Amino acid sequence: MATAFDQLTLSLAGPEDGPALQQLYRHLIANDLEIDGAAAEAAYLRMIGHPGLSVFLGSLHGTPVTTCTLVIIPNLSRAAAPYALIENVVTDAAHRSRGYGAQLVQAAIALAWKTGCYKIMLLSGNGNAAGHRFYERLGFRTTKVGFELRAEGVPSRHPG
Repeated sequence: MATAFDQLTLSLAGPEDGPALQQLYRHLIANDLEIDGAAAEAAYLRMIGHPGLSVFLGSLHGTPVTTCTLVIIPNLSRAAAPYALIENVVTDAAHRSRGYGAQLVQAAIALAWKTGCYKIMLLSGNGNAAGHRFYERLGFRTTKVGFELRAEGVPSRHPG
């Protein structure tokens, strides 16, 4: 069990981190669709090989406990400054409220600014008040209305 003195090790996910990432995602989407091992590995390798996409991992004693994905998107407007999207922010339920997720998201923010992004966006479910407070503490503000279109048959924690 982590203590207040445990130090989070931050890294970018590598090819060997797919299974650990899948375990963390279970804390994000408990009813996610199942995927077999070979298909999951192929999807994960495509994901981490995608230009501009970085998966951040925070580990305690070698075990990943928090993650988020940063995607830096090339752009033609705003003097061709890119913008960023943060997605799949999750911390293992046993390690929440210790600042680990905040450290990881701050690392993603730092990379986005270092890369010259002019803005960083993320979406959070309408009913996720705790998540909204978390993002506000990190400096995010509700300045736009987000919309999404979901494929049929894909489970969601936030119906509708």
